[in-house]
Amino acid sequence: MSAQGFSFSQAQLREIAADILKYARKRGATACETDVSEGFGQSVAVRKGEVDTIEYNRDKGIGVTIYLGQQRGYASTSDFSKAALKATVDAAVSIAGFTAPDPCAGLADASLMAQDMPDLDLFHPWKIGVDDAIGLARRCEEAAFAVSPKITNSEGANVSIQQSQFVSANSHGFMGGYATTRHGLSCSVIAGEGDGMQREYWYDSRRDAADLISPEEVGRIAGERAISRLGAKKIRTCEVPVIFEAPLAIALLGNFVQAVSGGSLYRKSSFLLDSLGQQVFSPVVTIAERPHLKKAFGTSWFDSDGVATRDRDVVVDGVLQGYFLSTYSARKLGMQTTGNAGGSHNLTVTPGTDDFAGLIKRMERGLIVTELLGHGVNYVTGDYSRGAAGYWVEKGKIKHAVEEVTIAGNLRDMFRNIVAVGNDALPRGAKHCGSLLIERMKIAGR
Repeated sequence: MSAQGFSFSQAQLREIAADILKYARKRGATACETDVSEGFGQSVAVRKGEVDTIEYNRDKGIGVTIYLGQQRGYASTSDFSKAALKATVDAAVSIAGFTAPDPCAGLADASLMAQDMPDLDLFHPWKIGVDDAIGLARRCEEAAFAVSPKITNSEGANVSIQQSQFVSANSHGFMGGYATTRHGLSCSVIAGEGDGMQREYWYDSRRDAADLISPEEVGRIAGERAISRLGAKKIRTCEVPVIFEAPLAIALLGNFVQAVSGGSLYRKSSFLLDSLGQQVFSPVVTIAERPHLKKAFGTSWFDSDGVATRDRDVVVDGVLQGYFLSTYSARKLGMQTTGNAGGSHNLTVTPGTDDFAGLIKRMERGLIVTELLGHGVNYVTGDYSRGAAGYWVEKGKIKHAVEEVTIAGNLRDMFRNIVAVGNDALPRGAKHCGSLLIERMKIAGR
């Protein structure tokens, strides 16, 4: 066991990757890429002051992709023995031999590989014992119950610790990898009784536990949100402005990424086909990709293909500047990779001047959405329909909680009708976006 708690050192993972590449060449592969990883974590949950669960996880794995010209084969294993590594390469070679040639298959150009990779401050082990983690979870839950006697039950408070490391390598000579951590606090409580019960939660997640908000703050927010849900009502069917609270605005940003990602584009399964250089958002929206931010969750010097990542502006004043392309999807489209194999890297929507209260005042009358239900998104047409809950606003102030409604629209129209972006983005994920005020959506109620 290494000093950091891993079973292997980075040097050992690199040695394993090098052995795989060497054996792949021996087996006649024209190219090979591999990923070697391990991780472990601890999670402690407390419910009503009592320890509910204590869980540990430890995982490791190796993935091998073999190319025989334009034929591709993939195999994986969790066994790091030399015999297992050879068997995995053999399996990938065999699979490649039975696949049809794909003119778009193969490694990215060698000139695109990441080179210099300074430390990005992603690894912060949390040296906390089980007893101390239980204590933090209890403090979190107690703070929620302290909000009001109307907090009647708890679904639990949780403290989680996770750390992992990996090495990616390919036969261009590229090899890169690093260790990362992710730690979190969460709390979920119930307010009210009988048919009037309402559940709410809150959480925080960071690379460095020192950056987490306090357990008391997490619990307080969860409790206050649950209390604010009491007395929730249905509303009449209407067409009004809608605010997507910051945690849900991230989901809309994810919908956009899906629609302009290579897989959706070359399959022609996106409502944003051929939209490069076009106005896809309102002019108030600018979206930047910043892959090299220190301590951030979407940070990396390279993508899953080994291609160097770079800063870029994806949307400027509502106009789409670039897609999210891997090497394969770029070739399918006759374009150049954007270094997004495996997804986007630290997307940030430029905030406006309004905080959450300012957005509510600007909206004047409408619906704040704080919870979404179901998966009613059609990426081919852009049609959007989700169950929702939140708050009704009159004269720029929250009047009452709302439940059992459906919001509907089309993502193309929703993106173009964003009136304002809030400055209340949360720093707990790989996408950062404040609350979004959309000019008008259909609300199906009673």
